[in-house]
Amino acid sequence: MIIDDDKEDRFFFREALTEMLSSAICLEAKDGVEALQQLRQTDQLPDFIFLDIYMPRIDGRECLKELKKDEQLKSIPVIMYSASITKQNIDEFHKLGALSCLKKPNNVNKLPKEILQTIGRPLQLT
Repeated sequence: MIIDDDKEDRFFFREALTEMLSSAICLEAKDGVEALQQLRQTDQLPDFIFLDIYMPRIDGRECLKELKKDEQLKSIPVIMYSASITKQNIDEFHKLGALSCLKKPNNVNKLPKEILQTIGRPLQLT
């Protein structure tokens, strides 16, 4: 699942994911409110959640807190996904339960490889 308020970023993420695995289904939400509603109503939870930090209504930080408080959702690995990630952010997100952090690449052609690398390693800035 990709949670990002930027429609183009969601599109590029979905394209990168289907490039890696053509049978993959990518759930999308434009903010934390929409994501939590979708996740609480679905029978098929995602394998991973890529969560943008800066969004309206409920930002990534607050959405992560809500995900980790929910018994049904707390075991889903969450990767914080943003154009701007600092060492301080990484430390905070780790304490809140994020699996890892991925900085949005400048070149979308690198995204498939970076997604694969991120889901296979511990919390760090890429």
